Amino acid sequence: MVNQSPTRTAGTTTAGAKPSRGASRAWLASHWAGLAACAVAIPAAFAVHLLVPAVPVMTMAVVFGILAANLPGVRDWVAGPWKAGLGFAGRKLMRAGIVLLGLKLSIVDVLALGWGTFGVVVAVVLLAFGGTYLIGKAFRLPGDQPLLIATGFSICGASAIGAMSAVRNSKQQDTVIPVALVTLCGTLAIAVLPLLMGPLGLSPHAFGQWVGASVHDVGQVVATAQTGGAAALAVAVVIKLMRVLTLAPMVAMAGVVTRRRQGQADGGAMKLPPIVPAFILGFVALVAVRSLLPVPAEVLAAATVVQDILLAAALFGLGAAVRIRELFSSRGSAVLMAMCSWALIAGLAYGGILLLQG
Repeated sequence: MVNQSPTRTAGTTTAGAKPSRGASRAWLASHWAGLAACAVAIPAAFAVHLLVPAVPVMTMAVVFGILAANLPGVRDWVAGPWKAGLGFAGRKLMRAGIVLLGLKLSIVDVLALGWGTFGVVVAVVLLAFGGTYLIGKAFRLPGDQPLLIATGFSICGASAIGAMSAVRNSKQQDTVIPVALVTLCGTLAIAVLPLLMGPLGLSPHAFGQWVGASVHDVGQVVATAQTGGAAALAVAVVIKLMRVLTLAPMVAMAGVVTRRRQGQADGGAMKLPPIVPAFILGFVALVAVRSLLPVPAEVLAAATVVQDILLAAALFGLGAAVRIRELFSSRGSAVLMAMCSWALIAGLAYGGILLLQG
């Protein structure tokens, strides 16, 4: 009996090590094909952006994903061998990209525009969020879709949707539809808003303010505002970053509500999600680094490239979960609701700009 114990212990150790190596191999076997598809889609999205600078990389990544999910032949790969890798990209790589987004934000730059501008932008975000959420409920969109669409449209597009869906543990279908809609409306903004600059009598500075306060994704803001010149682009980016700053507190509030509801539903038996996810803490930490320390331009440039790659992979993965038929189901209620939200935030932002000018 005594002589058998070491043998069992050793066998247990060996057996315990094998599942770890086996799990790694199994993970690679199930994920490599989807990640390889991302590795092909990302350079293609960048290539389109280089050829047509007005088309943001992130927009093309979502478009390529949607095409892959709906083209005959390719969609079988999306639903089969690529599925696990694309899901990993849509969840984990999105969170890593959001962390690096923090390096774009300097509190000093934001406050340089003044407290009045900051207050107007925050008011626009809150009103757009609440209004869009109510519109989503009025259109009877299922699950977390009203909340996620409100988050994406009011704050920073797909990145905000990914952050909110993580803290809410939203279903994949509740996430991919908002991503597709925010991409659709952001792309429309690139084409439509510059046409309104003249009729509305907006100066380049005011046009930049309007774009920064109303367009969803950072890349879409850049593509839209640059049509108004360098002055418009500069103010648009800073105001957009003001909106991005609201991401952390909004996600934190959602985390508090989610914990409370889950705790009430299961009597505290289940493990509750964190109030603020680790990747949001990482985002806040990098905002602090950028605001308090002199970060070399080379580091910022490299971080931007890595962030763009991560977010492009994530958006390709999310886009690959969108089925056109489902997007336009229920007589296109989700698309119609998104258009209403787009008009709402554009109107609120325009009103805010008039208030600042007055």
